[in-house]
Amino acid sequence: MADPYQNNVYHQGGGDPYGTYGEGGGQGGYGYQGESYPQEEDAASDATEGHDDEEQMYEGEYQGIPHPDEVKAAQRAARAKARQAQAGATELEELAEQYEDIMEDCGHGRFQWTLFIVLGLALMADGVECFVVGFVLPSAEKDMCLSNGEKGMLGLIVFLGMMVGAFIWGGMADKLGRRKCLIWALTVNCVFAFLSSFAQGYGFFLFFRLFSGIGIGGSVPIVYSYFSEFLQMDKRGEHLSWLCMFWMVGGIYASFTAWGIIPRYGWGFSMGTEFQFHSWRVFVLVCALPAITSLVGLMFMPESPRFLLENAKHDEAWMILKNVHDTNWRAKGQPEKVFQVTHIKAPKTNEDEFIEIQSATGTAIQRWAVRTLTLCKLMLKNVASLLGPELRLSTLFMAIIWFTMAFSYYGLGVWFPDMIKNLQQEEYESKVKVFHRERVERFHFNFSLENQIHREGEYINDKFINIEMKSVKFEDSLFEDCYFEDIKSTETIFVNCTIRSTVFYNTDLYEEKFIDCKLENTTFLHNKRGCHLDIDEENDVLIYLVSFLGSLAVLPGNIISALFMEKIGRVKIIGLSMLISAGCTFFLFLSFSQAAIIAWQCLFCGVSVAAWNGIEVITVELYPASKRATAFGVLNALCKLAAILGSSIFASFVGVTKVVPILLSCAALVCGGLVALKLPETREKILQ
Repeated sequence: MADPYQNNVYHQGGGDPYGTYGEGGGQGGYGYQGESYPQEEDAASDATEGHDDEEQMYEGEYQGIPHPDEVKAAQRAARAKARQAQAGATELEELAEQYEDIMEDCGHGRFQWTLFIVLGLALMADGVECFVVGFVLPSAEKDMCLSNGEKGMLGLIVFLGMMVGAFIWGGMADKLGRRKCLIWALTVNCVFAFLSSFAQGYGFFLFFRLFSGIGIGGSVPIVYSYFSEFLQMDKRGEHLSWLCMFWMVGGIYASFTAWGIIPRYGWGFSMGTEFQFHSWRVFVLVCALPAITSLVGLMFMPESPRFLLENAKHDEAWMILKNVHDTNWRAKGQPEKVFQVTHIKAPKTNEDEFIEIQSATGTAIQRWAVRTLTLCKLMLKNVASLLGPELRLSTLFMAIIWFTMAFSYYGLGVWFPDMIKNLQQEEYESKVKVFHRERVERFHFNFSLENQIHREGEYINDKFINIEMKSVKFEDSLFEDCYFEDIKSTETIFVNCTIRSTVFYNTDLYEEKFIDCKLENTTFLHNKRGCHLDIDEENDVLIYLVSFLGSLAVLPGNIISALFMEKIGRVKIIGLSMLISAGCTFFLFLSFSQAAIIAWQCLFCGVSVAAWNGIEVITVELYPASKRATAFGVLNALCKLAAILGSSIFASFVGVTKVVPILLSCAALVCGGLVALKLPETREKILQ
């Protein structure tokens, strides 16, 4: 009678299946070392008590449903048969097959879910970064006296930094390691985000946000490449799609914290007039928490074993895979299950080796310069290989899809809130009160003036004390023997007025606000210098609400795409989602109210996220491990370039026409969706 504890022996080469792991061993492939030791009946461990293999019956057996292990065995046998048919299989193809078998044996469990949380927080930090500047800009522009041009540059500088960061960190991750580069990228982001919260001047704040963006730019290309290399084929599409949900969580987190912190001006402090730390700076600090948390978690995570195998680091990869296997099976209550891989055949790396200099050769700076120069050459060589004969067509198609999707998504992401603000402004201006030829003498104005136009008025011996003037315009008016004190103004100007014997004390009415005016015997005393935050100003909650709803609307699309990614396939999800998104943008022609625009924004975000999920999954699967992060970085950098162009172009048409933005986004999405349908399906493709 056969021993029930005797395991099958599996190996791909003709070598000894009982060899040891490492560079030596069998002829090829990896072996599963059999366990032929006998056990007595009463020697079973407590963990396996009540789970005798001979007595336990698979519950689907009576319904004719094959056991999952039988399915995997059949798939593995089919792959082995295909390998034998392809006599000319390369070492990289053999490694890909072997690695997939190993990941199936390791299973999907506690280790992957832990890594899922850690990398999800890094992706969440990327989502937060996209919202930070938009939320702090209304307060920062007053705190740092920003012009319209400076505000526009601040909004674009983050995407510029993320574009540079995606390219650099993606290329480095394929040469230095996923985990190491992600730690460095998040560290750069955290350091410069912290410094930006204390920067008092526009120049320093812009510089620090640029480098903060460069740091976080590495998170997307590395996170997806890193996580995919711990997933087996039948889990990859679904769990990479679940990972995308953290970007949505980042938007919700940023919206909630902005609404809870920025309006609370009392949370800040000041040190004289030179150093101000208002509540919006506290918000910038809080936004760094996801990146900090992910950084701490990465300290306990291993490097990608696939990367190590690609670089001939067999022993390290074996130890990590064994740890993944043991962690998962212990959590499933089967600690006795042994990791049986004894040998992994990794490709030889004759090229792409760093030039090492002996410690006695040259100075430390010279050695660093040679290593850096070598790294740059290898990175550029990897980028150039994306346009090689094997990958040229895939890279071209993916570049079109990434660009068109980002152009429409980020362009409309700016256009939606700007259109809502424009509608609000039009409604506000429609309620303006016009006063014509009024004459006011010896009157004390102790109430605020808002949304008013005063034409050809006369104000004689009047007092304006401790009031606010918001959107007030005086035209062709006369002020004589008047007194202004403690005035706070917003969008208030005097045009072609005559001002005689009038005193302005402790006001923010600068001479620049008097356009073509005659100032006769007029005195300005203790005027407020610079810009200031108005602690009594009502904050527009709509900016937080729109961002929150747009982020929350992503949830249904995320769930649906994750559940159907393996059933429908990546290509169909991308193509259909982009075409449906194009339809959503076309219906914006029928939107004439704030509520309608918000509703279409939510629908657009909910549909487009399915396309984003498919794009990111298929990008991981189209490229081999040695080029995966590089390709993702290049395409993500192109995505950020499209975001810069889209947001700039769409914003310029706000208040002018909505035809051009709608037609541009619709055309781009249709183009990208049709190109996506030409991509090869990668649903059942082993990760190369």
